[in-house]
Amino acid sequence: MDTRLTQLETLVAHLTRTVEDLSDVTAAQGREIDRLKRRVGLLLEREAEREADGSHAIPLADQKPPHW
Repeated sequence: MDTRLTQLETLVAHLTRTVEDLSDVTAAQGREIDRLKRRVGLLLEREAEREADGSHAIPLADQKPPHW
């Protein structure tokens, strides 16, 4: 009976550690999502300002390289 109790305690300890690790990962992912949302928001604002300025130039990323 004592062996069974020890096995259960060990299992609970491992499960507790796993839950704590997953909680840490989830929290880190939440912070990363918040950071990315802010960056996307800034990019959307920048694009809206560019469109409002009447700048209709092709964005550099969409231009063909000169050798094409």
